[in-house]
Amino acid sequence: MIDFTPDVYPLMPLRDIVLFPGMVAPLVVGRKKSIHALERAMENRSLVFLVTQKDSKVDDPAPEHLYTVGTLASVMQLLRLPDGTIKALVEGKRRARTTDVLEGADFFSVRVEELVDHDGEENELPAYVRELKKAFDQYAQKNKKLPKEVLKSVTGIEDPSRLVDLICSHLQLKTREKQEILELTSVVGRITRVLEVIFREIELSELEKNIHAKVKKKMAVTQRNYYLGEKIRTIQDEMGQGEGGDDLAELEQSIEKKSLPKLVREKAVKELKKLRMMPPMSAETTVVRNYIDSIVTLPWSKKTRSKIDINKAGRVLDEDHYGLEKTKERILEYLAVQTQVKKIRGPIICLVGPPGVGKTSVCKSIARAMGRKFIRLSLGGVRDEAEIRGHRRTYIGAMPGKIIHSMQKVGVINPVFCLDEVDKMSMDFRGDPSAALLEVLDPEQNFAFNDHYLDLDYDLSEVFFITTANTLHGIPLPLQDRMEIIQLSGYTEEEKQNIATGFLIPKQLEANGFKENDIQFSNGAILEIVRRYTKEAGVRNLERTIASVCRKVARDRLKRKEPKKQYRISRQSIGKYLGVPKFRFGLAEDRDAIGLTTGMAWTEVGGELLQIEATLMPGSGKLMVTGKLGDVMQESAKAAMSYVRSRAMRLGLNSDFYKSVDIHVHVPEGAIPKDGPSAGITIATSIVSAMLKLPVDHHLAMTGEITLRGRILPIGGLTEKLLAARRGNITRILIPRENERNLQDVPQKIRNSLTIELVDDVDEVLQKALIVKEGETLFKDVSLDSIYNDFTISSHNTPAQ
Repeated sequence: MIDFTPDVYPLMPLRDIVLFPGMVAPLVVGRKKSIHALERAMENRSLVFLVTQKDSKVDDPAPEHLYTVGTLASVMQLLRLPDGTIKALVEGKRRARTTDVLEGADFFSVRVEELVDHDGEENELPAYVRELKKAFDQYAQKNKKLPKEVLKSVTGIEDPSRLVDLICSHLQLKTREKQEILELTSVVGRITRVLEVIFREIELSELEKNIHAKVKKKMAVTQRNYYLGEKIRTIQDEMGQGEGGDDLAELEQSIEKKSLPKLVREKAVKELKKLRMMPPMSAETTVVRNYIDSIVTLPWSKKTRSKIDINKAGRVLDEDHYGLEKTKERILEYLAVQTQVKKIRGPIICLVGPPGVGKTSVCKSIARAMGRKFIRLSLGGVRDEAEIRGHRRTYIGAMPGKIIHSMQKVGVINPVFCLDEVDKMSMDFRGDPSAALLEVLDPEQNFAFNDHYLDLDYDLSEVFFITTANTLHGIPLPLQDRMEIIQLSGYTEEEKQNIATGFLIPKQLEANGFKENDIQFSNGAILEIVRRYTKEAGVRNLERTIASVCRKVARDRLKRKEPKKQYRISRQSIGKYLGVPKFRFGLAEDRDAIGLTTGMAWTEVGGELLQIEATLMPGSGKLMVTGKLGDVMQESAKAAMSYVRSRAMRLGLNSDFYKSVDIHVHVPEGAIPKDGPSAGITIATSIVSAMLKLPVDHHLAMTGEITLRGRILPIGGLTEKLLAARRGNITRILIPRENERNLQDVPQKIRNSLTIELVDDVDEVLQKALIVKEGETLFKDVSLDSIYNDFTISSHNTPAQ
């Protein structure tokens, strides 16, 4: 260990910094030797010798890499930073020269001799000081970056040595120059050297100012010459004496080669002539150039040539999608017609169905079956008409609409064009995009579609447009009128099993790096996933769940270090990979109950079973409906109540039974909004069951809209509702007789697994739904006169208002 005597100090090298006596400087220190040197100086309350490196790139400097003259400095403050470095505040004290270097375990130490200043002759020193202050004042006026506080502090310093060191620390000098000034012991010599530097900097500043003025003047002349040159070149081009720009020549060549309609070619040539007249730096030049590019890049006659094979097209559709027979049938009909005629107006088909049933992917399959190119445009969230029709060229940054832009991307005039999520468009003050689509999707108009940006008629009649939507109520009626709507219902359990086995499992095995037989799913396991881990009309969540099983198997393989192990997923083992089942399968009640009826509802994600409860309480005739019901459903409850009151005597109730009781109708899962008229007969059945204290058959579900006369009106979403009933272990279904025509759209397996009964009025529903004791009848024989007299007596007994 080195003993620090008065002439031995810790050594700390500096990079690109020369510290002068009297100068306070913050240093960020990262090298271990430097950190140890600072810490030792702080511990012993001694000075540290700061000396500059000759080459700042050397990371671990030896004594030969350092200058011999440096500054003894005191360590005022040390602060350790989170990254291990130290921030130190040091103050230079005195000049010193190295006489001996002592190598320690953690850092170097040096033996130094302090350097004493030589003041020179007493008479000349004040004159040097006065000249130095005057020169520095001139330098400060030229250099705006110098703080005003520095100038004030310089003015107040009388000590010549301290003054010259302070001024030198604020001059923009190279490290070598500062080191030379530090090594001078003569105060007059240092002042003379600093004066030379200051005068040099002042001259450089003046020179820079003159150069700047000359460059500015020269730029003005250059711009003038450039403008005149461009004007001369334009005149020469007009006279046929110039060669023209390469870009314009290429553009002209593109117009000549492109097969354009006559009006379009005339427009393009006219715009090109206008472009030649414009200066290249003009903002309008870019607008015209982009417009011509848009015309040239747009397909006007190029089309995909393909020979249509109906049998091959059918095989392609079957390979890509399971089921969807009605959709496939319509596509094949269109292809059959197209093979017989040279040109057919492009059909516009709208595929409507729940999420995940394959609407978008079937569009790609159609394109593959037809041998055409495919382009997709998502309309979800579009609320500006200009997104469809484009912006007029008068606006800055104008561009064609999404329809024209998509046609530019696809490059042919007869692609399969998928307009996805057409029911998700909205409107605001910028216009209604659905109204702009009327022209696009009308075969009588779209042969001359006019985009605001192009301002030219463009033929869309050969495009095969297919739109997709989850629901019809989000699509305006005029737009619906222009499309052939094909409903895609949810998949049955058998269809989901087939889709999982034939499509989803092979796809996920490949995506997760497995071979064909590495993971085998049993039919029971797939059915368990469908029933208890997914609740959807489509198969999107089913695919995610299968992917989750594959990921867990991959992790288990690596954990066991058995890369070739094969797994068999059964119904019993599925819980090991997916955890506790997320959904309860079989929503049908376990037993018959009073005031509880099972209804069927349709949602955007498919069919659902709906439990409707009714209970009676002493009261004054109020009807309460709860369960976050919409206005239509609340009105259905009121209509059901009015029907029950009109049938009171036939049901064996007093005509004023409602005056002494309150009836509460509740639809569980109160956080979920519900609406629609199809629960009318279900509500009426629950109320009558509660009134007569007769249980409702728990194997039965029903749907239908009720009228005040008890008639049952048809409903929508029948296929989805029957699928939900089958999933819920329901065996009997009551539906309106007018929906009999919709049963042909229901898969045969679903119809065979359910007992579907058609009903005309609510009386018939009550007889089928309510369980009456043997030997008793539900309805009483009451004459019309007695009903009339009863109502008359009730009205006479009513006090005058």
